[in-house]
Formats: sequence, C-alpha cells, structure tokens
Amino acid sequence: MNEQLFAYRCLQCGELHHPQHFVCRKCGARQFEKVLLEGEGTLVTWTRVYNLPEGYMKPFLCFGIVNFPNGLNVSGQLEVDQPEIGTKLQTTVGVVKEGIGQDYFGFIFKAK
Repeated sequence: MNEQLFAYRCLQCGELHHPQHFVCRKCGARQFEKVLLEGEGTLVTWTRVYNLPEGYMKPFLCFGIVNFPNGLNVSGQLEVDQPEIGTKLQTTVGVVKEGIGQDYFGFIFKAK
C-alpha cells in the first residue's frame, strides 16, 4: 500500500495548511490545491510518551515536529534511537495505529 499525506496550498495567497482547512488562515479563501509532503525535514522538537493507550505493545513512543523546506511544520512519530534537535530526517508514511478493520496512517520520521 502506497499511502501519501498532503498539505493544502491556498490558491489565492499561497499559504500552506496541514492538516486540511476549509478556510485559509491567512486570507479567508476557500480554494486549495494538494501539495505532496515527502522528502527530508529538520527536527524542531520532540518528546517521548510513556503513558500509552491500551493496545500498544511498546514501553514508549517518540513524537516530533519536523520542519519541511517549504516552511511547514508537521508532527509525527519518530523512529530514531537518539533524537536531536536539528537532525535531518526522512519522511515516510505508515501505520501509526492499528485498528479493528481499519489502520490509521500518519507521518513516521526516520534517520537518513
């Protein structure tokens, strides 16, 4: 399965949004185009969560905020042993939570 995640660029002013908005935060317009989010980003900040919901078979998960070259900041799971702010990470999309009859996809950032 080749899942993809997108940002949405306002057709009036060019502001990028993620996740999708119905009204542009900058100019109030309502028309957007999809922009594929992929490639390399830079780790801005991160945290480790130990108190996971039932069903996770891991002692903790790491989450981070990654800055893309287009200026957009996006959150996702980190698959990095020792996260450090400023690290260049590769963007992937994968299953972030398994559900009954439906998996949930999101960003997973990995070391280059």
